[in-house]
Amino acid sequence: MTLHDRIIESFTTSIETKQQAMASLPPIIEQASEMMVHCLLSEGKILSCGNGGSAGDAQHFSSEMLNRFERERPSLPAIALTTDTSTLTSIANDYSYNEVFSKQIRALGQAQDILLAISTSGNSANIVQAIQAAHDREMHVIALTGKEGGNMASILSAEDIEIRVPSYTTARIQEVHLLVIHCLCDLIDQQLFGYE
Repeated sequence: MTLHDRIIESFTTSIETKQQAMASLPPIIEQASEMMVHCLLSEGKILSCGNGGSAGDAQHFSSEMLNRFERERPSLPAIALTTDTSTLTSIANDYSYNEVFSKQIRALGQAQDILLAISTSGNSANIVQAIQAAHDREMHVIALTGKEGGNMASILSAEDIEIRVPSYTTARIQEVHLLVIHCLCDLIDQQLFGYE
């Protein structure tokens, strides 16, 4: 296979994954956006977390909320729990890397808040502990997963929402996660500030 062929294959599999996601995920994404809007209207905030590329996605979501997405509007309260290196490294050093998000949630999370938990496998131990901490704080959870949903899927409550990408390839899952995040940002803006 040539380099050109590999590029075409990547584009093709990305398109196919997005088409499969488009067939199944829109109602769940809509429900997640409505939960986020209710949270924001109730003076809540959205905490987000993930590892690696999913940490980047958590920060991407937070920045779109705090700054703006595609229209001028007031800032919306969101915190990416992946960005404070002093906090992350102190928790990892003094306790465990598995607690880097859960300890922050126990300090910052309130019952009206939402945790946006992102993991392509659904098996990241620190994300699983983050969900457990969110439940302890009576927060709702919106989980972005892939593959079989992993350990995250098994601990979600009936009130939580899982948006599971129908793929087993990490890169394809991450590509759809970003699209889902952009959909959520757009739907939040439309519901809070009117349809354009």
